[in-house]
Amino acid sequence: MLIGHIKEIVRHPIKSFYGESVKKTNVMKYGLYGDRSHAFLDETRPGKYVTITQCPNMARYKAKFSGEETMHEYPLIEITTPEGKVVNWEDEGLTKQIEAESNRAVSLVKYSPTDVPIGAIELEHLQLISDASLNALQKIWGKETLNHRRFRPNLVLALNDQIPFMEEMWFGKTLKIGKQVEIQVKRHCERCMIITVNPDNAERDPSLQKIVLNQRNNHFGVYASVMQTGEILVGDEVLLVD
Repeated sequence: MLIGHIKEIVRHPIKSFYGESVKKTNVMKYGLYGDRSHAFLDETRPGKYVTITQCPNMARYKAKFSGEETMHEYPLIEITTPEGKVVNWEDEGLTKQIEAESNRAVSLVKYSPTDVPIGAIELEHLQLISDASLNALQKIWGKETLNHRRFRPNLVLALNDQIPFMEEMWFGKTLKIGKQVEIQVKRHCERCMIITVNPDNAERDPSLQKIVLNQRNNHFGVYASVMQTGEILVGDEVLLVD
């Protein structure tokens, strides 16, 4: 059954930095190519990452791959700081700036293009939301335009039937995207304080989290796992297979 199409594809080359919208990308076994492939490790908490939770201003750093995707090495990452300065991933000034803003020592970690551990992406390979759900939550919240980047999804679906939160009825079911890719919808995405951070200015508004907690049982968006890899494009049809 045709349920809609891919409205936007978002990947995050650096964990907790502002993601990049792409017209097409490869879906790997771990999720979108290069998604959360680079991160800052928190030296004060062994094995943990520095994220927006510890450093809200990270949401304002914009990162994108500059070049073609290859399986041998990532394209260069172009990072634009909140001040508008363009730097690369290993820039010492960038590391020092994140340390100062997070008030903790950090170190850099980069994973292989073919194998990004699921811990970097949280619980599953992909997170998706629908335009209908976003519009419904916007009405419930009743404030400024709700930027979907607050929720850090990988896929934004445009639904043929504008039924809010319909994606929550797909648990255990398979979605086919385009000609080849298949994903299985697994579970709710439980939200945390990150959604309170405006990605445009890093200002916090706890009221959004309260709305999601009280009226949505703290759920918004769903997680999915990759069953069949391949290339996806914005505009690809999305089929509910079973």
